[in-house]
Amino acid sequence: MSLRRISIVAAAALLFCTVAVGVARAQGSRSVADFSLKNSANTEVALKSYSGSKAVVVVFMNPTCAFSKLYEGRLHSLSAEYGAKGVQFLFVNAPINLEASADTGDAEKLKVKTTGGVALPLLTDEGQKVSTLLGATKTPEVVVLQPVGNGFAVRYKGAIDDNPQVEGYAKEHYLADALNNLLAGRPVGVTDKRAAGCLIRRF
Repeated sequence: MSLRRISIVAAAALLFCTVAVGVARAQGSRSVADFSLKNSANTEVALKSYSGSKAVVVVFMNPTCAFSKLYEGRLHSLSAEYGAKGVQFLFVNAPINLEASADTGDAEKLKVKTTGGVALPLLTDEGQKVSTLLGATKTPEVVVLQPVGNGFAVRYKGAIDDNPQVEGYAKEHYLADALNNLLAGRPVGVTDKRAAGCLIRRF
């Protein structure tokens, strides 16, 4: 191999490493130390108790939101599939503003299409501290956290996939892709995708 070709290969490798490090830093630019939620038994569930997990997926839901209902089955399946791989799912009950929902029109259309969903174990976010901390605005919306050092880095925030109405028609599976990449030791790729859903009500 000529000296010129070696130089080109070395330069390309250096560029790739620089980009990879830049992506990793960008993904790790947001982080949280800890937070607590409460389960149905009024017992505190602390984020730090899952520091041994491969990742933690915080899902903001609301039982009366049509979009949340459409995703219940999908989330139950994702929780079972990735739970077996070391990923912890936390389902958070978030209040919604039905009168001023950004997607109210769509939600009304979806109501006739929703069927009996899967009951997910919802946690309480007292004072909406966690949804505010993580910047959640819709239900359903997910935030993927990865244990890093003494805290958790935010790796992905937003939609679960690109088709709330029909699971089988979804072409982009944002949450699954992010988790697959994390579990494989790769950057998640897409780090933020606008979620379609009901607006979280702020008191």
